[in-house]
Amino acid sequence: MSIPNEALQKLMQDIESKAAFSQQQLTIVKAQIAAKQRDVRLLQLTGKELEKLPPGTRSYESVGKMFVQEDITNIQRRLAKEEAGLKGDIKDLEKKHTYLETTYLNAQGGLNAILKGGR
Repeated sequence: MSIPNEALQKLMQDIESKAAFSQQQLTIVKAQIAAKQRDVRLLQLTGKELEKLPPGTRSYESVGKMFVQEDITNIQRRLAKEEAGLKGDIKDLEKKHTYLETTYLNAQGGLNAILKGGR
């Protein structure tokens, strides 16, 4: 028993659109992961530079268009919190990447199965 051509064509279009959407989302997620990894690296480098400073050094943090004097330990705590948040975001994005990759591969497998068995 074979599937009618119209139904087969509709099924292929659905699978192709799902594969294309997954591939677009994969590209977006990869870019987001790269951006967050750059931000983490920047925070780490900033933290290392702050560690080199002596304890009594005046340090300033930007607030909008102003700079406010801030204790180095407070700045380091803030950097550590931001880094932890970014690492959590990266883990979530990696899970999303894995899901989208699986969806894309399943769609490709479905297309291949239709092409081999449908004709």
